[in-house]
Amino acid sequence: MDQKITITMSENLKPKPADESSLGFGRIFTDHMFVMDYAEDKGWYDPRIEPYSPISIDPSSMILHYGQAIFEGMKAYRTTDGSVVLFRPIENMRRINVSNNRMVIPQIDPEYMVKCVKALVELEKDWVPSSTGTSLYIRPFIFATDTFLGVRPSKTYKFMVILSPSGPYYPQGLDPVKIYVEQEYVRAVVGGTGFAKTPGNYAASLASQAKAYESGYVQVLWLDGVERKYIEEVGSMNVFFVIDGKLVTPSLDGSTLPGITRKTVIELARSWGIDVEERRISIDEVFTKALDGRVSEVFGSGTAAVISPVGELFWNSKKVIFNDNKIGNLSQKLYSTITGIQYGLIPDEFNWIEKVV
Repeated sequence: MDQKITITMSENLKPKPADESSLGFGRIFTDHMFVMDYAEDKGWYDPRIEPYSPISIDPSSMILHYGQAIFEGMKAYRTTDGSVVLFRPIENMRRINVSNNRMVIPQIDPEYMVKCVKALVELEKDWVPSSTGTSLYIRPFIFATDTFLGVRPSKTYKFMVILSPSGPYYPQGLDPVKIYVEQEYVRAVVGGTGFAKTPGNYAASLASQAKAYESGYVQVLWLDGVERKYIEEVGSMNVFFVIDGKLVTPSLDGSTLPGITRKTVIELARSWGIDVEERRISIDEVFTKALDGRVSEVFGSGTAAVISPVGELFWNSKKVIFNDNKIGNLSQKLYSTITGIQYGLIPDEFNWIEKVV
């Protein structure tokens, strides 16, 4: 698949943010967006970049009634020499197709999707911020567009990419966050959609997230949906524990999102000679070993926050503090290394960076 991308320039360009320190996350959007359509008799067709604008959608569109959609999250970075780069974009595009497969959405060639993203980012290169910790957040998404009321896969779809200059996902930066362990609701089960990046997974998390906020916690830690004892992931991140000097993270058993940053953390840690275990880990094990002083660090990993240290877990009316509520050495090293590669501060020994312009 290598169709030519047509470009229609906006006649009403928006002013760029003057103060990059107040960008926030996901609130500001650039001048243009990428769009491509799918029809059963055409395949994916008409790739185009056009002015960012509201989209017209029929009230009977299947996405509004049956939720057949997927999305991704990635970033473009302004490096120290002024270049604009992407970090492991092919991994995001491969994951799109994993999500597509689960949601019965037609596959798209990953390399072509990278090409489309690069074309849009290159056009909007002046929107890529340069301040420390900032980036251009990239949101590819696909949704069903058939005008039909009935439960079946759609026969038409729309693939879009929008861009948002953003600051840190968590305003507190690398300050450790407080996490609430959910015991009432579940996020996903094996055989469900937990491994896919689909909107319904996130809608299902909102009640727990609201409860956590009300209790003074930033995020929710999910347990498995069957026994309610094995750790799966934090709301928007995979989770890691340093136990007895080993880096431990829940294995990917079909109900947890296979994070790109998770993969990066594991590959980096192993390259440094750190023993990494991907296995089932119970919340009881974490609390028991933490109280014995055997859990030295806990952190989340994800595209939005990169590395987010966890300072406190609350579970079953008990709470435990990790590393005196300070960022740990490994968390700091991982964050500095990953962001150092992304911003061109240190050499990219793994060939993870792809230059846009």
